[in-house]
Amino acid sequence: MKTTIFSLFLLAGFIFAGCTPRQPKIGLLVHDLESPRWQNDQKYFVSAVEQLGGVALVKVADNNAEKQITQARELIKKGAMVLVVIPVDQASAAQIVTLAHKKDIRVIAYDRLINNCRLDYYVSTDNVRVGEIQAQYLTKLKPNGSYALIGGPPNDNNSRMIYIGQMNILQPFVERGEIKIAFRQFAHAWSTNEGYRLTIACLDSTGNKLDAIICGNDGMALGAIKALKERGLLKKILIAGQDADMANIKEITKGNQAVTVFKRIKTMASTAAEVSMHLAKGEPIDPYMSTISNGERLVPSYLVDAVGVHEGNVEMTVIAEGN
Repeated sequence: MKTTIFSLFLLAGFIFAGCTPRQPKIGLLVHDLESPRWQNDQKYFVSAVEQLGGVALVKVADNNAEKQITQARELIKKGAMVLVVIPVDQASAAQIVTLAHKKDIRVIAYDRLINNCRLDYYVSTDNVRVGEIQAQYLTKLKPNGSYALIGGPPNDNNSRMIYIGQMNILQPFVERGEIKIAFRQFAHAWSTNEGYRLTIACLDSTGNKLDAIICGNDGMALGAIKALKERGLLKKILIAGQDADMANIKEITKGNQAVTVFKRIKTMASTAAEVSMHLAKGEPIDPYMSTISNGERLVPSYLVDAVGVHEGNVEMTVIAEGN
């Protein structure tokens, strides 16, 4: 009788052990890989998941919101236990959260918030701080003059947060009459072409009389550099960007771009991977430090600090991080 009971317990142990995947599947939905920055995010995330004993299932939507929703369905069918999403569209991506929750799957928004849904977690950089770093550095160099603000797409929450950060710093200068915002425009996309187009529009509207341009990201900063070069204004007008793309680091060392903002991508990716794996295994996770409203709820958020990168600290920041 004792042998039979022991055998039953042993069999039950094997059954229950089989219910817990030895390698939890974590889905990663990427909006696109046009920028080197996003290629690095994907690489670091996949590596971190694998080091933690999981398997990363990756889909790239090529900036197509409907395609990303379809890819979410595919990953759910393939057994993804958690979805990490860099949304193409921060509004329509709410459908991904709904689809996942129907299958009791948690969703983490990465870098870009997903709006108006019961999003589980958010991992990003403090984007208000990004804008503050940009403006702080340029105002130290040019505390007086005409500034242009070229932001990312207005439907992207990050664009708004960065702009708020910029104005946190610039507004006192504006009120004192020391700085004039001569041009303020949001782009259609986070692209070099948009940076170029809007810089040309800015130079035309100001008669080339400008002291600084703060761009939403480094891609747009490259467009601004191209426009200034064509007008013979390179090195005469300060340029700020963000992402610390290698092409822009080279421009900084040449003196063509004043500053970029380095998001600690490895830290962001490893944080998202760790939270994902804990959720997949049903383990407790580290307490979140803040919450951010997405219009539906206050989303538990893990925000990684950013750092300004200029010619004097490239080796201590970007190179030291291994980017």
